[in-house]
Amino acid sequence: MPKKSTVLLIALIFGIGALFASCAGLQTKPTAANFKDPVITLDYIGPSYYEGFWYYGKAKVAMGKAPKGGGSSPVTLEFVFDIANPNGYPILLDSSQFFLYFDDYELRIVKDMNEMWIPAGKTNSKVLNVTLTPFSTYVKFLLASKELALSRGDKPWDKITQWWTGIPDMSFKIDVKEASFSFSANGVSKVVGFSATYHR
Repeated sequence: MPKKSTVLLIALIFGIGALFASCAGLQTKPTAANFKDPVITLDYIGPSYYEGFWYYGKAKVAMGKAPKGGGSSPVTLEFVFDIANPNGYPILLDSSQFFLYFDDYELRIVKDMNEMWIPAGKTNSKVLNVTLTPFSTYVKFLLASKELALSRGDKPWDKITQWWTGIPDMSFKIDVKEASFSFSANGVSKVVGFSATYHR
C-alpha cells in the first residue's frame, strides 16, 4: 500500500505540473493585431528642486570660470505620468519624449530612455525630470518665441519672473505637447501619442 500511495502522489504531482504548463501555454501572445494602446494620463507636475528666482549678469569670480550669460536659479520639475497596460501580457516602455510649454511658449524637448516593464492589466507611474534656468529660458524665448511675444506684448524677463515666482503654486498653464511613448512586447512595437494641459 505505501508503494501504491507513493505512485499515486507522483502521478498527482505530474498531473498538476502538466495543468500549469498548459495554462501557461494558453497565455496571450503579443501580436500587432492584439496589442492595445496603453492608456497614458498626466497625474502631476511639481518642483523637486527650487531655489526661488535670482539672476546675475557677467561677473568676475575669485576661482573657476563664470557662465557666459551669468548665473540664474535652477528649478527641476518632475512630471508624473500614469501608464495603464490593458493587454493580457506585460509590455515594455522603451522610451518617451515631449515638448514642454509654459503659457504657450515652447521651452524645450524632454527625452527619457530609461526602460520600464508594465505588468499585464496593471498601471505604473513614470516620472520624468527636467531642469530649467531663467537664462536658458530667456535664450529659448528669443529663439523660438519672439513672434508670439511680440503679438502678445510680453516682455521675456517679465514672463520668466512670473513663471519662476509662480512655480511653488504652479500658478500658470503648462502644456505637454506632441509626446510620444514607445512600447514593445515580444518583438512587437507600438508608439502612442499624447498631449495634456496641466493647471492647478
